[in-house]
Amino acid sequence: MSDRQAAFDRFFAQITHPGLRDVARHWNDVRGAKLMPAWRDIDPMALARHLPMIWAWRYDRVTEQFTGRLCGEMIREAFGRSLRGARMDEFFLGEGYPLVYVRHRRILTEPCFSRDHGAVFRHVDRVGHGERIILPLGESEIGDTVFGATIYDPTQMALIHHARVEFDNLEYFPLQ
Repeated sequence: MSDRQAAFDRFFAQITHPGLRDVARHWNDVRGAKLMPAWRDIDPMALARHLPMIWAWRYDRVTEQFTGRLCGEMIREAFGRSLRGARMDEFFLGEGYPLVYVRHRRILTEPCFSRDHGAVFRHVDRVGHGERIILPLGESEIGDTVFGATIYDPTQMALIHHARVEFDNLEYFPLQ
C-alpha cells in the first residue's frame, strides 16, 4: 500500500456519515496515482445524490483570496444565500472569516484533508451540528480549490444568543 493510500485510509476511517464517505471515496478514486485530483476529475454524475451538501472555494495564489465555486442546496439553506461567485472575506463577515480562511488555506498549502464534527457552522445566531470534510483539488499537485461536503440536520439547528461557538472537533490529515 502506498503512503498516499495509507494517509487517505487514516482520514477515511474517521468519517462517519455514509454520504461524506461516498464523496471522499470518489475523490480518492478519481485522483488515481496523483497527490490530488483536479477540478475536471470530479464527476458530478457520480456525486449527484450528494450535490446538496457539496461546496467548493477556488483559491487565487496571486491575490491569496478564495472565491466561491460551488454551493449545494443544503449549504445555501444554512447560510440563506449561495457562496458561488462570492469572495470568502465578504461571505464570512466578522470573527468567522479568519478561522475559515486559515483552515482552507492549510488544506491547499500543506496539503492535507480535514474532518470535523459537532458545530460545523455558525450563521445568524444559529449553529448547525453535523460533520464536514474538506479535500484539496489542484493541477500538477498544487492545490487551487478546496472541495468540501457538510452534513447537518436542519431540524436540529440550535439558536445561540451571541455566545462564542468553538469548532474544536477538527482534525487534519496529511495527504502523504
